Amino acid sequence: MKVMIVVTHLLGTGHLTRAVTLAQAFQEAGHRPIVISGGVPVARLSDIGIEVVQLDPLRSDGVDFSRLLDAGGAVATDDLMRGRRVQIARTLDEFQPDVVITELFPFGRRNLKDEFLDLLAKMRTLPRRPAVFASIRDILAPPSKPKKVQFADDTIAAHYNGVLVHSDPDVAPLELSWPVSDQLRDKLRYTGFVAMPPTPPHPEQAGAGEVIVSAGGGSVGDNLFHCARKAAALDSGRIWRLLVGGQAAQARITDLQAGAPANLTVETTRPDFRQMLHHAAVSVSFCGYNTALDLLQTTCPSVLVPFDDGDEVEQGIRATALARTPGFEMLTSSKLTAHTLLSAVSKAIADGHQRQIHTQMYGAQNSVDIVLQSVKEQRLG
Repeated sequence: MKVMIVVTHLLGTGHLTRAVTLAQAFQEAGHRPIVISGGVPVARLSDIGIEVVQLDPLRSDGVDFSRLLDAGGAVATDDLMRGRRVQIARTLDEFQPDVVITELFPFGRRNLKDEFLDLLAKMRTLPRRPAVFASIRDILAPPSKPKKVQFADDTIAAHYNGVLVHSDPDVAPLELSWPVSDQLRDKLRYTGFVAMPPTPPHPEQAGAGEVIVSAGGGSVGDNLFHCARKAAALDSGRIWRLLVGGQAAQARITDLQAGAPANLTVETTRPDFRQMLHHAAVSVSFCGYNTALDLLQTTCPSVLVPFDDGDEVEQGIRATALARTPGFEMLTSSKLTAHTLLSAVSKAIADGHQRQIHTQMYGAQNSVDIVLQSVKEQRLG
């Protein structure tokens, strides 16, 4: 079975990471996946053994997702957008997929709806129409207008076999962030969380006893990092480690190292971060989908400071849900100070002995089974 996954990440790397994890699950099950990626290339995903078609990349203008920029930072032109549609159509014709999965669309990426709708229309001209699924995380950006809900409902009804909801409904049902109509509910297929395979403890016990502060792979988190630097200065008995990502990581690291206390280490994001969580005293982080899953696969006490720039609410909803679990503390950015951060760190550590590893982490493998069953039913029908 040939599976085409179409994804464009615009700020962080979570959407692409999830799409690649799905692709790996299909490949491990003996199928042939291809990922069409429309965001900025990510170095750590360049050698993953998955076929990737890189479109002319786009990114958002910070948290302004309505303003699309090209790789050089200029506003994306009509020619660039037309070129992306041509490239997607060419790949569709050459690959002839049995399954097409659109990541987030039509629940988001409406600024790219022309290329997604063009893809959906062209699929109907293929000798055999692929099965079509939307792939969405646990928490969506709540719709600001009823017409956005109607657009998603209408598009799903017209083109899609189902919606893969990568969540555990007992932890984060889709209704927490999106109005689920009866029409849509019939199409929902909960898969469990799409997580990378759990990692063993670090062979060198890196991070043991430390406060590890991270903000994902994007160029965000400066306020959190600067606040953590101040907190470290008040907490001389513990080692604090800041993991800084994004394109300007080295300049930000240099800034954070200036005048830093002796118990503070500042470095770029690390590939062994997930292994370090097995040994850390506590993790301080945003609450993106992949970060949350990394934490749920360990018993590491956690302080969640949800990203809320530009009125973003997705991470806040997720963090509120997780904060009901012992060992998770939530601290909003409006209340973030060195003292409140230290208090949250202490409480998370005190409650952390009650943490349990979450088990609903096989969403990628479950997605393969759900899609395969749908394809069989479509062919029999």
